[in-house]
Amino acid sequence: MAPKKKEVGRMNKYVYDAFLWVFSILVELFFREVHPRSSWKIPKEGPVIFVCAPHANQFVDPLILMRVVRKESRRRIHILIAEKSMKRKFVGSMAGLTGAVPVGRAMDKTKPAAGKIYLPDPINDPCLIRGIDTNFEAADFQPGGTLVLPKVNDTSASAEVQEIKGPEELRLKRPFKGGIAMQQLTGRNDMTEAGKFVDGAAAKSGTAPGFEGISFKVAPKLDQSDVYDAVHNVLHRGGSVGIFPEGGSHDRTDLLPLKAGVAVMALGTVAEQHDCGLKIIPVGMNYFHAHKFRSRAVIEFGNAIDVPAELAQKFTAGGPGRREAIGELLETVRQGLDTVTVTTPDYDTLMLIQAVRRLYNPKGTKLPLPRIVELNRRLIKGYAHYKDDPRIVQLKKEVIAYNKRLLALNIRDHQVQYAKKNIIEVFFAFWYRLIKLCTLLIFVLPGTGLFSLVFVATKVISRKKAREALAASTVKVQARDVMATWKLLVALAVAPLAYTWYIVIFTYWYSHNGIQGYLPRGIPLSLFVLVQAIILPSTTYAALRFGESAMDIFKSLLPLIRMMTPSSNNELVKLQKRREELSDAVNDIINTLGPELYPDFHNHRIITDPFSHSPSATPGSKGDEAAQLEAGNAVSTYDLPASPTSSDHDHDHHLLSRSESFHDITNMELFSTRPSTPKKSRSRTASHANLGGFQLKPFSKIDGKEALDEVSKRVGSKMRSRNVSRRQSVGTHEYDSDESAPGTPTTPRSESGDEAWLTMAKKGR
Repeated sequence: MAPKKKEVGRMNKYVYDAFLWVFSILVELFFREVHPRSSWKIPKEGPVIFVCAPHANQFVDPLILMRVVRKESRRRIHILIAEKSMKRKFVGSMAGLTGAVPVGRAMDKTKPAAGKIYLPDPINDPCLIRGIDTNFEAADFQPGGTLVLPKVNDTSASAEVQEIKGPEELRLKRPFKGGIAMQQLTGRNDMTEAGKFVDGAAAKSGTAPGFEGISFKVAPKLDQSDVYDAVHNVLHRGGSVGIFPEGGSHDRTDLLPLKAGVAVMALGTVAEQHDCGLKIIPVGMNYFHAHKFRSRAVIEFGNAIDVPAELAQKFTAGGPGRREAIGELLETVRQGLDTVTVTTPDYDTLMLIQAVRRLYNPKGTKLPLPRIVELNRRLIKGYAHYKDDPRIVQLKKEVIAYNKRLLALNIRDHQVQYAKKNIIEVFFAFWYRLIKLCTLLIFVLPGTGLFSLVFVATKVISRKKAREALAASTVKVQARDVMATWKLLVALAVAPLAYTWYIVIFTYWYSHNGIQGYLPRGIPLSLFVLVQAIILPSTTYAALRFGESAMDIFKSLLPLIRMMTPSSNNELVKLQKRREELSDAVNDIINTLGPELYPDFHNHRIITDPFSHSPSATPGSKGDEAAQLEAGNAVSTYDLPASPTSSDHDHDHHLLSRSESFHDITNMELFSTRPSTPKKSRSRTASHANLGGFQLKPFSKIDGKEALDEVSKRVGSKMRSRNVSRRQSVGTHEYDSDESAPGTPTTPRSESGDEAWLTMAKKGR
C-alpha cells in the first residue's frame, strides 16, 4: 500500500499564534516602527489572496505581513515560500508549522550548460537559437524550460524554450528582450537599448565576424499542480494566501516583472467555484533602510480586486483566451500594487525624490510615516510625468548640487537650521547635549557590552550570506534583502548562548569569591541565576532604548561644532540661505504643476497651503464604513489616512495617537513600535497650521530693503497660489488657472488686493 501523501499547507492555528507571538518580539526589537495603513480594507471573511511587493526582506516580509494581518483582522495566512527555503532546517520546520506552501522556482534549479549559443538570424528570426558543442536533446532541456544568459549590470536575460529541433538547434517561445541580450547573442552593437536594430543594420545578417557564441545556463520546466491544488483548497475553505509575485526577494528600487502564478491561482479558484467571492488585496511593503537595525516600515493595503467570472471562463477555455485572461488580471494586480508601493527606476532618482520631499515639507512640520510614503509616491509620479520639463531639469541639477554640499560638510538636511541660531545659543546647546549624551552613556554602555557578541556575529554572518546570495542571483544589486533576515536568525541563536555564557561566568565568579567581595555570601545560586536571567536582558533592552536617543544627540553635535567654528559657520549660513531658495523653488513648481497632474490637487494636499482657508484643503478622517463606501473597487491614489492636523474629533476613536505608549502584555505588544511620548510640552500650533516657508511670528519686525523684498516676494507667491486654489475649488470642472470657470462668479478683489498690498510694501521702503 502506497504511503499517504502529506497534505501541503496544513496549519495548526495554536502553533501559528505561538510562533507569531514569539517572532513578533524580534520584529519589534529590530524595527523602530511598523505602521499598518488602510488595514480596514482587509475582508473580515471569505477567500483572500494578499499580493505583496516589493519583496525587500527575504523571510522578514512574510513575518511582518502575518503579524499585521493577524493583529488588524484576526486572520491567519498561508504564505507561499520558496521550496529551496523549506529545505533549510530551522526555516523549513517553522514555515511548515504555520501552514506555508512550498513553491519550486526555476531560478533555484538553474545550472550551467555545456557549449555556447548564438542567434543565426537576429533580424528575421530572433526566436531561433543555435548551439556550438551543445546537446539540446539532453534531459536538462525541455519545452517550457528556460535559457539564462550571464549577468550584466546586475541583471540577466532569460527566455522560455518552445521546441527542441535538434542537439544544436531550438526555438524560443518569445525572443530575448533588450539590447544587451541581443549583443550577447550576436556580438553586434548596432542596436538600441530596447534591442531594435538601427537603420542600415537590417542589411547585415547573422552575427558579428569572429563571434563564437556565449555561455549560458538552463532551468527545467516545473510542475506546479500540487501548489495550485493546495492554494485552491485553502481558498475554497474561505482561508487566505500570501504571495510575493516578483518570484524572489531583491534590493532594487523598482518592482520586478510579476510572475503569472498569482493570476493562475486566482482564475483557477474562481473557475472551480464561481460564487466563492475571492478578493485580491495589493499590499505595499514600504521600508526605510530595510536592512538596518531599528529601521521603519509602512505596510499599506490597497483596494480589493475582484476576479470577474468572465475572465475565469476565458481562462478555462484555454488557447489564446487563457493567455489573455492571465495577462489582463496580472495587469490589474500590477496597477493595484502601483498604488501602494513607492518605486523608482534607480537609486539616484530615489535620493532626488527624498531630497525634494524634505525641501517641500515646511519647517517644523513632522509628517507621520504613511503621509511620507504617500508624498513620496506623488512626487515620483510627478517627476516621471515632467522629468523632461526644463524647469524640472534645472531644479534637479540644483538639488543634486545641494546634496553634494551637505555630503561635503557631513551634515543632514534637517541640521542646516542650526545656521539660524546665534553663537551663544549654539554654545549652550552644545554643552547641554554633550552632558546629556554622557549621562545616557552610563545606561547604554553596559548593555552594549553585553550585546556586542551578538552585534559582531550578526554583522559578519549577514554580510557573508549577502555575498553568497548576490553570487547566486540574477536580479539582486547588493543583496541587502537577505541581511535583515540573517541578522534576526543569527540573533535568535547567538543571544541566548551569549546570555547563558554570561550567567555561567558570573555564577562561577560569585561562588568563587563573591565577585571580588562586592556581593554578600549566602545568596542561593538558583536565585542568583534567576536574577541574572532578568537583569541581563533588561540591561540590554535599556541600552537599546537609551541608545537611540544617544545616537540622535551624537549626530547633532557635529553641526553645532561647525557653527562655533568661524570658517564653517560661514558655509552653514550660505547653505541655509541656499536651502530657503530651493525650498521656495520646489514649492512654486509643485503649486504650478500639481494642479495640471491632479485636477483636485488643492482638495487633497498632504501639506496644506498656509494661505488657503478652505476647510477642504485638509482631508478629514473617515470611519471604516464611510471609507469603504467611498473606495468601492476603484484604484485610488487619494486614499489618505486621517490628517494629523485635522480638527475633526468625531472619529478620534478610529485613530492612533501621535505617540503610542507600551501596550498591556496581554495584547501581545511587549515593546512599543512607535516613538515614545515626548517628555516635555511642545506647541502644536505650527503643526496644526502647517505654516511653512513664510511663518508669521508675534512681535516680529521688518527692517531694511532686503527684508521687505523677501516679504513681498513670498506674499506674492502665496497669494498667486491662493488664487489658483480658489479657482480649483469653485467647481468640479477643470479649467485654466488664468480664466474663470464657466458660469462661476469671479472675485476681482483678490487680484487687485494682491497688487495693492505689494504696491504699499514697495512704497514703504
